[in-house]
Amino acid sequence: MPIKNRLAETHAEITGWRHHLHAHPELDFDVHETAAFVVDKLRAMGVDDITTGIGRTGVVAVIKGRTDTKGRVIGLRADMDALPIMEASGVEFASTVPGKMHACGHDGHTSMLLGAAQYLAETRNFDGTAVMIFQPAEEGGGGGREMVNDGMLDRWNIQEVYGLHNMPGLPTGQFAIRPGPIMAAADEFEITVTGLGGHAAAPHTAIDPNVAAAHIILGLQSIASRNVDPLEASVVSVCALHSDVDTHNIIPQTTRMTGTVRALKPEIRDQVEARVIKIATATAEAYDCVAEVEYRLGYPVTINDDTHTDYAAAAARAVAGDVITDMPPIMAAEDFSFMLNERPGAYIMLGNGEGATLHHPEYRFDDDAIPAGCSWFVEVIEQRMPAQ
Repeated sequence: MPIKNRLAETHAEITGWRHHLHAHPELDFDVHETAAFVVDKLRAMGVDDITTGIGRTGVVAVIKGRTDTKGRVIGLRADMDALPIMEASGVEFASTVPGKMHACGHDGHTSMLLGAAQYLAETRNFDGTAVMIFQPAEEGGGGGREMVNDGMLDRWNIQEVYGLHNMPGLPTGQFAIRPGPIMAAADEFEITVTGLGGHAAAPHTAIDPNVAAAHIILGLQSIASRNVDPLEASVVSVCALHSDVDTHNIIPQTTRMTGTVRALKPEIRDQVEARVIKIATATAEAYDCVAEVEYRLGYPVTINDDTHTDYAAAAARAVAGDVITDMPPIMAAEDFSFMLNERPGAYIMLGNGEGATLHHPEYRFDDDAIPAGCSWFVEVIEQRMPAQ
């Protein structure tokens, strides 16, 4: 791969940063030490400006090019948070914090963006301003939303925004992207079914919410198969079921189920929400129970702008040659979507080789992908804002 020479030279240094971050994972918005590490490295690089506390614990760094004839500003984003997982990867730099692990490779993303920042601060071979965005709380906390709500995009006049994610199963250093929806919206529901508790030996004197809940679960599975167009993508998963008793001879008063909904189009997302609520309430009523549905909208669909997908692919092509430009969409979600809802840009996948999947205790980020990721970030800046 035609990796930037300087990035090849600093590969070991950037890998060292990644190993440090991997050994010291932090969750959600509580990424204070990670953010401090990022700030320390950025200061040593001599970037033009560093601002902390954006989106609660995010970091934004500014690097100005040699010239700025057009007033262009492009943002590059990496996520910093880890997952509540007990690590079982076996690496020598494994997590030192029990129950916390970088099982999604955000330590790699942060390190690659730091590597790109170092290169851009040294060379400044572009015309405009590059903004490095280090985001907390991607794993469910909505850190991307919080940074947007904090006015980040307007404050730094960011006109385009780009991000990447490592992808196990794709050859290390290979890039893959698609225009339009690339990752799904992710919503959550909680359904509480209330009946009438009683003795399990006399079910006729009670109203069993478990029976109603069982039929609700089966009914929810009909949404994707019988309500949504077969050519569209949607997922409805009930992931947990709990009643208010835990014994063998009591019919409970209430039963609660929780789950998630995924969709690749906003209109499908709305359709599924309406069906979840109707099926739950109507089915419960049919069994003389009452269902209360709490439906929480989460991350929106991650949608790549067509033109900016071409820009992202061109940068990847300069690094890796062949680029997959028609990858299938992924039903996982990504809160980079909040930034793409406000500014044109694109999200790209970077191959992480064979091995455990994301969010697995044995997951390992492939350090050999680092030069490619760093180079892609740099190429986006240098291609979109060529030096005058």
